[in-house]
Amino acid sequence: MKRQIPLLAVLIFSIIFFLINEYVLSGFHTLSTNPLITPLFWAIVLLSAGTLIYSIRNMQRLGMGMLFKITTHAFLILLVSELIFSLFLALGDTYRLISGNPRNLYWVSFALCMFLLTILVFVYGMVRGKYAYRVIKHTLFFDDLPKSFDGFTIVQISDVHAGSFNNSKALQKGIDLIKAQQADLFVFTGDLVNNKAEEIEPWIGHFSQVKAPFGQFSILGNHDYGDYVQWKDEHSKKENLEQLKRNHAALGYRLLLDEHVEIQKDGEKIILAGVENWGVGFGERGDLKKAMRNVCAEDFKVLLSHDPTHWEAQVKTDPVNVQLTLAGHTHGMQFGLEIFGIKWSPVKYRYAHWAGLKTENGRYLNINRGFGFLGFSGRVGIWPEITLIELKRK
Repeated sequence: MKRQIPLLAVLIFSIIFFLINEYVLSGFHTLSTNPLITPLFWAIVLLSAGTLIYSIRNMQRLGMGMLFKITTHAFLILLVSELIFSLFLALGDTYRLISGNPRNLYWVSFALCMFLLTILVFVYGMVRGKYAYRVIKHTLFFDDLPKSFDGFTIVQISDVHAGSFNNSKALQKGIDLIKAQQADLFVFTGDLVNNKAEEIEPWIGHFSQVKAPFGQFSILGNHDYGDYVQWKDEHSKKENLEQLKRNHAALGYRLLLDEHVEIQKDGEKIILAGVENWGVGFGERGDLKKAMRNVCAEDFKVLLSHDPTHWEAQVKTDPVNVQLTLAGHTHGMQFGLEIFGIKWSPVKYRYAHWAGLKTENGRYLNINRGFGFLGFSGRVGIWPEITLIELKRK
């Protein structure tokens, strides 16, 4: 399933990208008049952009290999660093226009320092940030939670993207942190791999360590279907999906495919349902009605659905009344700011709610920020998440 990027969007982005680089270059010229700056600057910019375009155009043939990783990383770091430089340069230029003074050399030097600091922050995110696991805890109260499940705990992780891992020791720290929560139930909400089932196989020994008294359950995400890589034929693609399902079993996870199970405790139950991936623009495979077949209206229900747009489009208004939905998919774009009450990531321009809890119509949605990483081999400000949810009865 190959998505086409509109030509107009590409054209607009190219113009904006050119103007940003021209502005950044003007700042560099303020610091130095060396004639080599211009050709060297544009050589770096064009090389970064050109190799990125090549790797994206050939992604289905070449996959997300080393070339893709290098080009996306280089372009992302360059673009964000230039935006930071431009922001501080613009502040100085605004003051210059008001005061009538020439550009302040010290201020431009400060903008350059911020440019370099941004690069260093991204390097940290690539080396340490992508494995900086943290536990986020939520206590949720419900009128209709069965008494036996008062205090019941669920650990959720999402978006493992096993094909991106490269550090066994660092990954084990994340596994140990999951185990340390000693939750009653473990759930995984999709995207076990980037493209191919074989990606999880070197890590089965790690993720199979996770056990919970009431079981381990999982669903599929958009990347699990093999839609973003070129297969020699349709049979190979289908066999890859079947192998991925077998790998879920090898992990000790019960894969829920538009179905539900009953979690029993002291003669009472809650419903745990899971749907195949349903997401606007990412394949609408899941069947909520099928997953909830024969479920009583008064049952307490937890739904695993990878893409949060499913909750927005169907779940939050469905008569079946799903009290809690657990999703992932967004990764928080692996880049943003969550500090001092500020919560921002570029992904907000695609998803209004992109991480954490949301409630509407008396129903909860939790979006996990992801356990792994994809595309950008790192995380900056949006750290890998292990969610611990405690269910409480009002």
